[in-house]
Amino acid sequence: MICYGPRVYEGDVLAGNWRRPGKGKIPQVPAELDLVVEDAESGFCGAVVACDKEAVTLEDRFGKRRLFPFAPAAFLLDGKVVTLVRPAAAAPAAPRRSASGSIAVEGLRARVAKESRIYVEGVHDAALVEKIWGHDLRVEGVVVEYLEGVDDLPAIVAEFGPSPERRLGVLVDHLVPGSKESRIAAQVASPHVLVVGHPYVDIWQAVKPSVLRIPAWPDVPRGVPWKEGVIAALGWRMEPADAWRRILGAVSAFTDLEPELLGRVEELIDFVTEAP
Repeated sequence: MICYGPRVYEGDVLAGNWRRPGKGKIPQVPAELDLVVEDAESGFCGAVVACDKEAVTLEDRFGKRRLFPFAPAAFLLDGKVVTLVRPAAAAPAAPRRSASGSIAVEGLRARVAKESRIYVEGVHDAALVEKIWGHDLRVEGVVVEYLEGVDDLPAIVAEFGPSPERRLGVLVDHLVPGSKESRIAAQVASPHVLVVGHPYVDIWQAVKPSVLRIPAWPDVPRGVPWKEGVIAALGWRMEPADAWRRILGAVSAFTDLEPELLGRVEELIDFVTEAP
């Protein structure tokens, strides 16, 4: 604590009877914790350590405490006469938000996983979904797994055995009309299976270019591996694994992702958590 000693002011700040009507309105100062003031009547000087509706408690440099009513007591603050008032109540803190924008559940405990699942194409897809929606998925008890491609999706769905209590949601890259992915998705159509996708060649493109401080995702010629083509066009001089770490590290919230991905993931979460 600050050591409070006797204060010396120029002239007499109490001269002229400061209580006399018409002397002028005495400023009001909130009694914030650690505010150092001196009681004008007794000369007791200390820091504010507590206050309630009617009084404030001051503590001097020796640890001695005294209680003073807010009114009609007057105090000296930097040599000027003031009255203390109770501080305004702090506004309630806004609820903390998860990376997906949902209200975060404080003190979340691990929940037994549901039988329903969400499958994504690859490890990069799974990492991005975990980073943004991981909290929401743990709240709901939903596990995300990756497929390493969708070519074997019909067999994987058959082995999973979807049912009203065991739903399966699948997120597919480049799910556009006429694509190989759209034809495979049609083979697993079921009331208990939902396949949705985004239009991007790779999940990397679902990250907004501005997040990475690039003007746009480059076009990669046919026949060139897409990730390697992107890295070369951007001049990054790194392996795809390092490039992905750079991309994922730049993402912190749902606002960093394109709407075409956001809507599809939210749709899958709703589908697999819907009561049968």
